[in-house]
This record gives sequence, C-alpha cells and structure tokens, in this order.
Amino acid sequence: MKKTLLHALLSASLALPMLAGAAFADTGRLNADEIRRDIVGRTIYLAAPIGGEFPLNYRTNGVVDGDGEALGLGKFIAPKDKGKWWIDGNRLCQQFNVWYDGAPMCFELSRTEPGKVKWVRDNGQTGVARIGN
Repeated sequence: MKKTLLHALLSASLALPMLAGAAFADTGRLNADEIRRDIVGRTIYLAAPIGGEFPLNYRTNGVVDGDGEALGLGKFIAPKDKGKWWIDGNRLCQQFNVWYDGAPMCFELSRTEPGKVKWVRDNGQTGVARIGN
C-alpha cells in the first residue's frame, strides 16, 4: 500500500497535469548545448497539482536533487532524494536513488516562453516547469 501511494504521490508531485503542458506554445526543442546552458547549474521548479512548486537542482557536477518537504511529501515518501543527471542526444536524463525505484528516465525539453519549458518524458507524460537561478 505504502509503495503504491509513494508512486502515486511522486507522479502527482513530479509530473504536471498533461493539460498544463498543452496550454503553452512550443517555441523550439532544446538541443544538448541549450540544455547545458539553460538547465545545468539551475533549479527547475515543477508546479505540483496539490499546490506549490517542486524544486529539482541540476548541479554542474552531474548530481540532481529534489526536496518535497514544503509540499508535505514526508508523510508518505522520502521527501528528499538525489541521483545523477546526464544528457543523451538532445534529452535530459535523470536517475534518483530512491524515487521511481531508481529507474532512469529521459525528457525532451521545449521552450514555451522566457523562463519556462515544456517537458515530455520518455513514457509520454508531459508538463511545464519554471527555470530558476
């Protein structure tokens, strides 16, 4: 039960509703160089369906970490996790230590407007995120 709830909450918190992604125009898919320039070394904020934002830090040393404590995820799952990120072709990939049972996942990113991207995960999920500092 707890593991099923874990996956449901992570999916809801880390994945934006599909309709949110459809509300923004795609102004061009980011290539590997643009991902390095616009994402790496920054915090990316995923809007959570339950309110608030979920920060993911793509550190320059190849580490990605996230913290869902502000969203109250600690009641259901490990609220913090870290793992690694890499670029495969023109996709941003990541693999957390605990979240998603450590399964790797990759995303295509497209700019929607200044400071925002639409993402499409390799399983078809889509959403938008705000690019922070």
